[in-house]
Amino acid sequence: MTLKGENIYLRALEPEDLEFVYAIENDESIWEISHTQTPYSRYLIRQYLENAQQDIYEAKQLRLVICYNDSKDPLGLIDLFDYDPQNSRAGIGILIQDSKDRNKGLGSEALKLLINFSFSKLQLHQLYANIGTDNQLSLQLFTKFGFQKIGIKKQWNKVNNVYKDEALFQLINE
Repeated sequence: MTLKGENIYLRALEPEDLEFVYAIENDESIWEISHTQTPYSRYLIRQYLENAQQDIYEAKQLRLVICYNDSKDPLGLIDLFDYDPQNSRAGIGILIQDSKDRNKGLGSEALKLLINFSFSKLQLHQLYANIGTDNQLSLQLFTKFGFQKIGIKKQWNKVNNVYKDEALFQLINE
């Protein structure tokens, strides 16, 4: 199985993930990372999950749930977004929901699985990530897998009336 690692696997979204996705999308502490500005209703999340069966070619995104190998319970989400088939590229983002599950290598394992899937199965030429310059954990995670910083978007995101820089990272499939 391409999306199964030593400790975790990545699976498609299910209708049963409604409360999990609802909790993530409405967690104001991560709105800075997800660029969310308003809460989502359960109704909208339910509609989103009903349309989650669209493949990456239709939806231009792929959102997968991170789970331990012995469980179907979600730990986090990892996404490909802004899929561009003409240029064979997509953005990538990751979130482990509960802080007790962070710093255990789960994000590393999930990112490795999705990079391999993106390059081998989807035949992507490159992946990119937008990371706040003050997000040290994400900066370390992506550089660990060879993502290169190719630029800084100055004062890119306004957070609590403060403009913050965002770095653009790129990984090219050689």
